[in-house]
Amino acid sequence: MSDKFMETVRVEKLKGEEPTKKDVLRSVYNSLEEKGYDPYDQVIGYILSGDPTYITSHNNARNIIRDIDREDLLKEMLESYLSE
Repeated sequence: MSDKFMETVRVEKLKGEEPTKKDVLRSVYNSLEEKGYDPYDQVIGYILSGDPTYITSHNNARNIIRDIDREDLLKEMLESYLSE
C-alpha cells in the first residue's frame, strides 16, 4: 500500500475553497480503511450503485462523498488513469 494513503486527511471547506475530488476520495479511503473495510470494493460499489451505505459514516465520509457527482468522479478518474 502506498504511503500517501497511510494518514487520515480531513476534508474541510475553507473560505471559498472546495476540496478536490482527489482529496475527498483520499479522505473516504482512509475512513473506510480505519473501519476495516476494503476501500476499493466499497468505493466501486458506491460508484456503480449510488447506494451511500457502501461508505462508512465514520469521519463523516458518507456525507463527504455525496457532495461529488458520481459521473464527474468517474470521468475525472478515467482521465487521470489514461493521462498517465
